[in-house]
Amino acid sequence: MTAIEIIDLKKKFATKWVTNGVNLKIPAGKMTVIIGRSGEGKSVLLKQIIGLIKPTSGSVIVEGVDITKLTDQELDEEFKKFGYVFQFAALLDSLTVFENLGITLLENGVPREKVLPIVKEKLALVNLSQDTLYKYPSELSGGMRKRVGLARTLITEPKIILYDEPSTGLDPITAKVIHELLYDMQKRLNITSVVVSHDTEIFKYADYVALLYAGKIECVENAKTIWESKNPYIHQFIRGDIKGPIQAEVVHQKDKF
Repeated sequence: MTAIEIIDLKKKFATKWVTNGVNLKIPAGKMTVIIGRSGEGKSVLLKQIIGLIKPTSGSVIVEGVDITKLTDQELDEEFKKFGYVFQFAALLDSLTVFENLGITLLENGVPREKVLPIVKEKLALVNLSQDTLYKYPSELSGGMRKRVGLARTLITEPKIILYDEPSTGLDPITAKVIHELLYDMQKRLNITSVVVSHDTEIFKYADYVALLYAGKIECVENAKTIWESKNPYIHQFIRGDIKGPIQAEVVHQKDKF
């Protein structure tokens, strides 16, 4: 079953096409990782999937509904299906962990006496103890902030979660912990996960890998066999080869100083 189908999606900023005919089917209940070079437009693609950025043309069909055709009010309803985990967690520095998570519940009309039990439940899902409840983001490690960001996303019980570079800025051990957590959430809650990442270690936990290059999805591969892929784009990218169909940026000698 397909949760999201992207059809000929295009987005132009000024004279630059960022997405330029993206076609991709994202299976329900699976983890799909989108890879590509820095500046390729992966985050812009995520924001088009969730409706935060309107495409120039094309369709994004979420569970049978083309969200590109919806009014702002209708789109607000579709937002409830989604969770979005930002690259650097995007926590409010002036609020405690409890307040960062609880504010969403209060805004949705949840009675105050029910907020604390729900917040504790979501923190437990991401393996954080109640000791973190009244700490501020500045008192947390990078990995803990990432987990709080995920817990905040789980507050609304989304069916689809989009992750923007979940392991950026983390050491390899902490990155592995985050990847295992994403995998556990996806399996335990049957969530459809779409992950933008540069980290090839996440392939161990993913179902599918899609490569975005020059505004298009060049190929989609099974994550379990991706290192044996014969596709020249995938082969070059995951190995970091300079030679291949993906054109490397040329660094001139004068740019090194």
